[in-house]
Amino acid sequence: MMLVATCGMALFTLAASEAAAEEPWNAWAPRAFLIRSLVDAVPGYLESFHPDTGRFGSEPWICQDQNVLFPLAAAWAIEDSQNPYYHSAEVLNIIAKGGEALVDDMDDKGMWMFRKKDNSTWGPIHMPWTYSRWIRAYHLVGDALPEASRKRWQEGLLLGFGGIRAYMDGGVHNIPTHHAMGLYIAGVCFDRNEWKQAAAAFMAKSVGEQDPVGYWSEHYGPVVGYNEVYVDALGIYYHFSKDPVALEALQRSAKFHASVLWPDGSSVAAIDERQIYHKGIETGNVGFSCTPEGRGFLLKQVAAATDGGARNVSADYAAEMLLYGGVGDGIAPAADADKGLVTLGSNEAVIRRSKPWQWAFSGYACKPFDSRWIQDRQNLVDVYHDALGLVAGGGNTKVQPYWSTFTVGDPALLKHTPGDESPDFTPQLDLLWTPDEAAIANDEAGTRMDIRYGNVSCRVEACVADGALALTYAAPKGARVEAHLPLLNRALSFESANHQNIPLGEEDVVWPSAQFGGRFTYGGLEVTVPDGASLRWPARQHNPYKKDGSSELSAAKLVVCMPFDKRERYVLELKPAETPGEN
Repeated sequence: MMLVATCGMALFTLAASEAAAEEPWNAWAPRAFLIRSLVDAVPGYLESFHPDTGRFGSEPWICQDQNVLFPLAAAWAIEDSQNPYYHSAEVLNIIAKGGEALVDDMDDKGMWMFRKKDNSTWGPIHMPWTYSRWIRAYHLVGDALPEASRKRWQEGLLLGFGGIRAYMDGGVHNIPTHHAMGLYIAGVCFDRNEWKQAAAAFMAKSVGEQDPVGYWSEHYGPVVGYNEVYVDALGIYYHFSKDPVALEALQRSAKFHASVLWPDGSSVAAIDERQIYHKGIETGNVGFSCTPEGRGFLLKQVAAATDGGARNVSADYAAEMLLYGGVGDGIAPAADADKGLVTLGSNEAVIRRSKPWQWAFSGYACKPFDSRWIQDRQNLVDVYHDALGLVAGGGNTKVQPYWSTFTVGDPALLKHTPGDESPDFTPQLDLLWTPDEAAIANDEAGTRMDIRYGNVSCRVEACVADGALALTYAAPKGARVEAHLPLLNRALSFESANHQNIPLGEEDVVWPSAQFGGRFTYGGLEVTVPDGASLRWPARQHNPYKKDGSSELSAAKLVVCMPFDKRERYVLELKPAETPGEN
């Protein structure tokens, strides 16, 4: 991965806001802030505890409600003048009963029913996030537990990790990697060297699967959000094992994550094969604290997410950092530079900065994959503006061709049937909606990408002129090609060139360019559209986390559609509206 930006390799420093006041954030980690975040959460955890069952949280109860055992154990174990829960008998008693509740609910294999708060069930599972927190809690409080409780904890943990051990003989994925971290700690706690050896061998295998750019792929190309699961697992594992192989992987991954940030701290979604764009700021995890690149990421992201420390991070996050985190200076990410270019791999993707605009082109090309979790690599362009945030692109989905940068054939042939829980994700249709090949090039003027769909060649280009971003789409006339620019849901309506307010509701609507005057304003973004184009609403997401694939209207896109039936070129101009409407 090559990174070129005017920020260079300067050390990253940040002063906390007056609201945080405990300490300057000149290096990671800000201990007083983390202690406050941990301590402030404890009363809520205690209030959510049900002493008759040992369970935490609200109905329906799910095993992950017991994940609070770890931050509670950290509050019990960490000695600090600002921590009133250190060695609290009340807290220890609640922790003990909370672990017993997990034993009460597990089956004869140590599994719990994977139930979600919407009461949907996904079968029995050794829930990795719960097991890793339970064993970490045991590592902290095990010797202090009442004898009867300690025996029950040991019974459940040994049963569960005995089953988890088998996952170390399988393939690399984010869940077994997290399991490996927990298994290593269980090996430490119960003096099971074979468990430690099996976990270390799996971690070496997991590191071997890491792309040199610093990410783990689940099919082809980066997974951004889920990549952090690997980083978290390796970071905690590194604390316990001091395995240098893990440290090398953590440094590569920290560089990757720091390179794919937008200036507001959100991450590029066009390159992601799992998740659509989320405006929220990922604050990293303990694995980032092990390297200067990762600590720079943490300083930037945590400051942005908490208003410089005025708001707390989660107690789980604070506990990890306090117990397992590294400390030291950080190297600044490139996202705040006025100009810059990040190239991933051998030009498979680029993220280019020309303040106030920034764009990402994804050249990861592959056929749709028959899994609800691996999204179609269809949206190849993301566009960001400093004042407006991410305005276009926003990631990938399935059975939704209007999110595709280009299609060849009739897009109406591919759509999701509402309520269908098992759609065909790789239907044989007279339609191409993912590219077979893509090549990206940069010059002083901008970025271009040549894309092939079957035997049809297309091109998209981006450049900045007079404060506006121009996107140029080119394809052969009469080859059944249509280009699409999906705009993020920014408002409940858009405004036409003649200032007519056009509402966006649940109904499917298409507006020809002549109908809105060839220019429209949408949530402060003004877009000029050539004749022949149209607007389509709503292009909905297929949500893989819902069995029926349903999604909220907030995830739908307003799409600029550009058919190449009578022309070979379209140029769209994007700029902030001079007087943003109320739409």
